Amino acid sequence: MRNRIAVAALLALAGCGSTVDKTAEKKAPAEVKKAPPPAEYRVKLETTKGDIVIAVKREWAPLGADHFHRLVTSGFYDGVKFHRVLKKFIAQWGINGNPQTHQLYAMVRIADDPPKRKNKRGTVTFAKIGPNSRTTEVFINLRDNAQLDTTGFAPFGEVVEGMDVADTLTYLYGDLAPRGAGPDPVKAQQVGNVYLERDFPRLDAIEKASVLP
Repeated sequence: MRNRIAVAALLALAGCGSTVDKTAEKKAPAEVKKAPPPAEYRVKLETTKGDIVIAVKREWAPLGADHFHRLVTSGFYDGVKFHRVLKKFIAQWGINGNPQTHQLYAMVRIADDPPKRKNKRGTVTFAKIGPNSRTTEVFINLRDNAQLDTTGFAPFGEVVEGMDVADTLTYLYGDLAPRGAGPDPVKAQQVGNVYLERDFPRLDAIEKASVLP
């Protein structure tokens, strides 16, 4: 009798497992079923100074390339300011103008990619503050930055059009506070474009970012 009960219980569990699997498959988010980003794609940044086109190559840094694709296609970078521009160093962006939106995306950190390319002039790289800390902020190298090559900064693409535009992005505010007179990044994340437009009105911005056909 006990053996029959045990067998019946196992069959019931097996049946439940099968049902759960099928249900989960039917309810799988649409994003899970989407094809991964292409191995190579181009992104156009329509900025207040002109257009910048970035060629992204997944083989250089697959996690960074895929994450950048998600951020662009979600519209995250639309309206975002170039909040840190240092002449002949970098042009950085990635703090969404809406604090709630920024906090939502900033919660997602991606693991580091092993660097396969050097941070040469024109390459595009995620900013980071330590191991596995990449979120939404990205920069264009405005010169060859060899010092970044040994600290885990992995380029995932490069500017193929509009490098002259990148060179003209407003840099008059200097580095971020408290090191310079530029924006306070914590305040920018908490208050958004209201703070940046009020206290740093001459910052350039990305009006729209899109993946080219």
